[in-house]
Amino acid sequence: MKTLAFYLPQFHEVEENNKWWGKGFTEWVNVKKASPLFKNHNQPREPLDDRYYNLLDVETIKWQAELAERYHIDGFCFYHYWFNGKRLLDKPAELLLENKDIALPFLFSWANEPWTRSWDGSHRDVLMPQSYGDEDDWLEHFNYVKPFFEDKRYLKHNGKPIFLIYRSASFQKCNEWIKYWRKLAKETSFGDIHFVSTLTSFSQDHRDLDFDAELNFEPMCTFEHNMGRIKPFVRKFVGRIKRISNEKFNTTFVEQILSYQSIWDKILEKDFNETRYSGAFVDWDNTPRKKTKSLVMQGSSPQIFRSNFNALYKKSISSNVPYLFINAWNEWAEGTYLEPDKKNGYGYLEAIKETVEKHKK
Repeated sequence: MKTLAFYLPQFHEVEENNKWWGKGFTEWVNVKKASPLFKNHNQPREPLDDRYYNLLDVETIKWQAELAERYHIDGFCFYHYWFNGKRLLDKPAELLLENKDIALPFLFSWANEPWTRSWDGSHRDVLMPQSYGDEDDWLEHFNYVKPFFEDKRYLKHNGKPIFLIYRSASFQKCNEWIKYWRKLAKETSFGDIHFVSTLTSFSQDHRDLDFDAELNFEPMCTFEHNMGRIKPFVRKFVGRIKRISNEKFNTTFVEQILSYQSIWDKILEKDFNETRYSGAFVDWDNTPRKKTKSLVMQGSSPQIFRSNFNALYKKSISSNVPYLFINAWNEWAEGTYLEPDKKNGYGYLEAIKETVEKHKK
């Protein structure tokens, strides 16, 4: 079984972000300006040795690759942004493709949702709409990813490059697109594509689509779909009261605070198999992006993560799961990252390494 980590490429400047958020914007801007909103709130999150890196620096990607290998992360799942021919945050993956000497296995997750000012993929206050075009766009998209698929480092399942799609339900012609890409793939060296549907916080896609597998994107899949019927209603009601208080009385109540362990308990109840991939998460706190309109999970630590990750890893192996996806390698503004920070050092990476080595004996 391979352990893979989602990878955010938004740690470098692009023209669009400079326009939308101000000159010099990268994800570090949100991370640095965060502040504690309640007692013992772990903000701001600070990378160890003040490594506020730039992903256009190839030495940074080399460092990440070496770190991943040392701690048994078998590959990075790059978020891939394609909007009917328009690409965003594509340079880090292209830099990796150009530098064949970097021993970093990788794959793509097409984050096919609109970019919004609220950072939630909704259809309010849209900065970059998500549209899908027709076969002309699908061909252009395929031709763009083809050199990545052909790279020997690109992760393949039985010889087929693995390609994730984040929100299939919002793609009306998803099955037609899959069929078309499979047709194009027949004329290539890899012959076919291993398509994976991502189970997220959004409405699940109940259509009979030609995916080869699906994966649990945590913690959001569990948070929205597996916490029972009463609790979400109560949680949203309490969140509304907090929002009203914040607006009328200038308080700083975080709208949703949840037990870290309560999510993990539900994750560990799930069933996995050869075509339903398991998902883990490090932590969650998106107040750097959304301030009080956020979700914060309390109770995370490297030790607690190690216990839960070990249980999930063991269950996944016994269920013949080929891939375990971790959210995330570097989602600093959402509080879920494996990279070392000043509070926990390499603690979360050590937890991965210890678990993998124990089960490989």
